[in-house]
Amino acid sequence: MVSLDIPRHQLRRAARAAGRVERAVGRVTAGGRNVGFPYRPPTVPRGVEVPKDPPSLGADYDTDWARNPVARAARGVIAEGPMRLMVRGLADPDITGLDRLADYRRRADSDDDDDDPQPLIFAPNHHSHLDTALMLRAVPFTWRRKLVVAAAADYFFDKHWKAVLAALSLNAIPIDRESTGRKSADLIRELVDDGWSLVIYPEGGRSPDGWGQEFKGGAAYVSSRTGAPVVPVFIDGTGSIFGKGMKRPKPGRSRVVFGTPMRPDEGESTRRFNARIHAAVTTLADEATTDYWTSRQRAAAGTSPQLGGPEYTGWRRQWDLAARRRQGIAGWRRRPTRKWPDL
Repeated sequence: MVSLDIPRHQLRRAARAAGRVERAVGRVTAGGRNVGFPYRPPTVPRGVEVPKDPPSLGADYDTDWARNPVARAARGVIAEGPMRLMVRGLADPDITGLDRLADYRRRADSDDDDDDPQPLIFAPNHHSHLDTALMLRAVPFTWRRKLVVAAAADYFFDKHWKAVLAALSLNAIPIDRESTGRKSADLIRELVDDGWSLVIYPEGGRSPDGWGQEFKGGAAYVSSRTGAPVVPVFIDGTGSIFGKGMKRPKPGRSRVVFGTPMRPDEGESTRRFNARIHAAVTTLADEATTDYWTSRQRAAAGTSPQLGGPEYTGWRRQWDLAARRRQGIAGWRRRPTRKWPDL
């Protein structure tokens, strides 16, 4: 059996070596131990509670820097370069209804001597992350040069790098999905008063299944508070290109249809105005797959196909969705062939 006993003189020698190493390390790090404020956080006396730093992300993220001249110039380069190529290559958009905006501006200019156009609130449906880039390319330059995008504070502004990217490339401002907080509402009102137009998604988020969702009252509320008209917009095709849950985009075609700017009627509540906005987008969706006259006839008769799709659930909704995507020019470049028969 091998003995593990170590001679005492070897133990003493190892202890002296360890002591010399410890003293050498102490001399090297002595300067760092003596470094204090401002290179280290200040000490806190016992019994004193230091207040937490104010939140700087989410709805509290400050985006003022994204509207200075340098940031606007950088955003212009991004929009005219990578973003333009991406939208053209992936979505190949067909844009209609711009004449309605031109007519509105002519009427507004005849009533106003100011050269700057009146700010507008663009309210499109929402199926894909491509929708924002598509809107930034589709909105006429008259309003695009001063355009901000209302983005979900809990998604685009939850991390610092995401907040910087969204604010710089999209000129996004954070808002709560469920309800517009006081800070967000005040910020939007200040921007609209300063001549900035707004893109806001009334659905609050991307469609989970390709059909539309219930409209929240954000666009109607902002219009009532600021006096800016709401432009209903329908975007078709982006859900099949890069919808929610897709891992990679599938290049296809898309269509953007602009409607006539709308204002709340005298004494009209936010809920009623929001319902009118939803009805206008529904009519534009019908126009995107048929034509102007047919869609208005159906709207007058109350027979327009609903944005939310059929009331039943499961595979029948996907069946009807595939049938709808075969209509018009929007959707995949190679439209899907349904494998089950028509009944």
